[in-house]
Formats: sequence, C-alpha cells, structure tokens
Amino acid sequence: VQLQAFGGGLVRAGGSLRLSCTVSGRTLGRYDMGWFRQAPGNEREFVAAVRGSDRTTLYTESVKGRFTIVRDNVKNTVYLQMNSLKPEDTAVYYCAASQRLILSSMRIPLSYHDWGQGTQVTVSS
Repeated sequence: VQLQAFGGGLVRAGGSLRLSCTVSGRTLGRYDMGWFRQAPGNEREFVAAVRGSDRTTLYTESVKGRFTIVRDNVKNTVYLQMNSLKPEDTAVYYCAASQRLILSSMRIPLSYHDWGQGTQVTVSS
C-alpha cells in the first residue's frame, strides 16, 4: 500500500493543524493506521493509532485531549487533528500502515510495514 502524508506547516503555539494520510493501492478499511513523529536527534515516536477492525484508538500520553485520529474509509484517508499545539510537538510526522495488529504492538514503529514520506510540523513559541 502507498501512503502520502500532507498538511504540515508552521503554526504558533496554541494553534491547530490537520494532517492527512491518503492510502492508495488497497482499501483502507483492512489496515491499522498509525501516526508517528521524529524530531531532530530523536528516535521516531508513537503519536496515535486507529485499528481497522474496530476503530479502537490509541494515543501517546502527551497528546491525549489535544490530538484526534480519525479514519474515513470512503475517502481512504486517515486524519490527525492537532489542537493546542506546543513547541515540543515540532517534528516530522509520518503515517504508517499495517494489518492485524494487537493493541500492544500498535505503538511500535517496527510493527508497521508501509510508511508515508513525512510532513513537517513546526510550532513556534
């Protein structure tokens, strides 16, 4: 499956952005989808995920209540709505896809076999 992420940009602290990840080559419905981010000098870290089978969502603690992951199987797109952005949210954001993941593995980058190209999010203070 091919993934394309877009929607990043420069925003002031407290602002919002919505990232989109379009899926092509397969139907989105069967895939578990995740968002990860990587800041310079840091490892890639989990942000949010939504499971294909039952739409269960997971979030890393630092974004709970601020970020929302939503999937639209008709549009073959997964969104990450990011509100109340903070400078520490600055990173390149990647979407990723896999199948039949158990909940405990959805936070692990190596669990995903397809990745988008990344989109830069910069939050100024």
